[in-house]
Amino acid sequence: MDKIEIFRSLAIIIIAAKFFGLMARKMKAPQVAGEIVAGLLVGPSVLGIVGYSDFLGQMAEIGVILLMFTAGLETRISDLRKTGFKSLLIACAGVFVPLVAGTLLFMCFYGFAPWGSEGFYRALFVGLILTATSVSITVETLKELGKLSEFVGTTIVSAAIIDDVIGIFVLTIAMGMRDPSNDISRTFFMTGVFFFICVVGGYIFYRIFKIFDKRWKHKRRIPIIGLALCFILSYCAQRYFGVADITGAYIAGVILSSLEDSKYIERKMDINSYMIFGPVFFASIGLQTDIRSVDKGIFLFSVCFVLVGLLSKIIGCGSMSFLCGFRGKDPLKIGIGMMTRGEVALIVAQRALSTGLLSGAYFTSVILLIITSSILTPILLKALYTEKTAA
Repeated sequence: MDKIEIFRSLAIIIIAAKFFGLMARKMKAPQVAGEIVAGLLVGPSVLGIVGYSDFLGQMAEIGVILLMFTAGLETRISDLRKTGFKSLLIACAGVFVPLVAGTLLFMCFYGFAPWGSEGFYRALFVGLILTATSVSITVETLKELGKLSEFVGTTIVSAAIIDDVIGIFVLTIAMGMRDPSNDISRTFFMTGVFFFICVVGGYIFYRIFKIFDKRWKHKRRIPIIGLALCFILSYCAQRYFGVADITGAYIAGVILSSLEDSKYIERKMDINSYMIFGPVFFASIGLQTDIRSVDKGIFLFSVCFVLVGLLSKIIGCGSMSFLCGFRGKDPLKIGIGMMTRGEVALIVAQRALSTGLLSGAYFTSVILLIITSSILTPILLKALYTEKTAA
């Protein structure tokens, strides 16, 4: 792409992404859904005024890293300790059931592939897309109802955080297994070594940043050094351990999440992500989505994908909640609260696309799931809580 064309493409993407993002928010849908739609409209599928390029792909990669870094900053280790074993069990069920259900769904449509084959990993990544939980819509709904601080609300939020941690770990393992140069034992070993080093090194980095935080409270040098840590861990994760770069970015955020200035760092990161890298990433998904190649088969798969995505979370998280002692409508509330999908699902799908496991047509399925789950979750939660109040 010519240098001048890059500026034109960026201007169109930013304006279109922000316009449709705001329109989506006014319609009570996730802003990211609007940004994806913007990419669809300006991309080859509709208007064709912006094409996907290596430069936009690299900017989208930075956007992914910043998103995962911010997600790590939002993870409170102290909150995870408080919620206890129940949230962990619910999160594990919320990963396992959708993972198996999504993998089997793809195989039912396109054939059962043997372990380790390309077809197997293609099906596995479809299952991985379904494991992620985006709890932001649920949090806003529970806040509106005044139920966020109740035990059910706290359990949903904590389980969603743990859910993403487990999902990222499973993604790391899957990407390592897919590399022909790695065997399973080596993949597990290198992943284990990486996480061990992150625990030990993370504590050291945390203590160093705590000193910086006291000396330079609310100074921009803290977010700058934190961003450098994010990029360093992203590089080392993939370069030396074969672990996904987004895992390194997420861990960098977790390391800094307990600092007093963590919210300040998060706000500074949001400026970069909100203004350019985030819109480019989500719009690039629309640019890579080829709706012209969506035939009857993919449309039918998309419908089943959405149904399986919604029901697998409700069944997995709801059943485990019941086994953990929740009664009445509480297991259903937890299951519904966990069924929204968002950024992490898109990141997993983008990884599948970049590795050649899925074509752009399948992004349609992911986008439909995000929009459907984001619309249904607040409606169903409000109905459940209103019914209880009326009774």
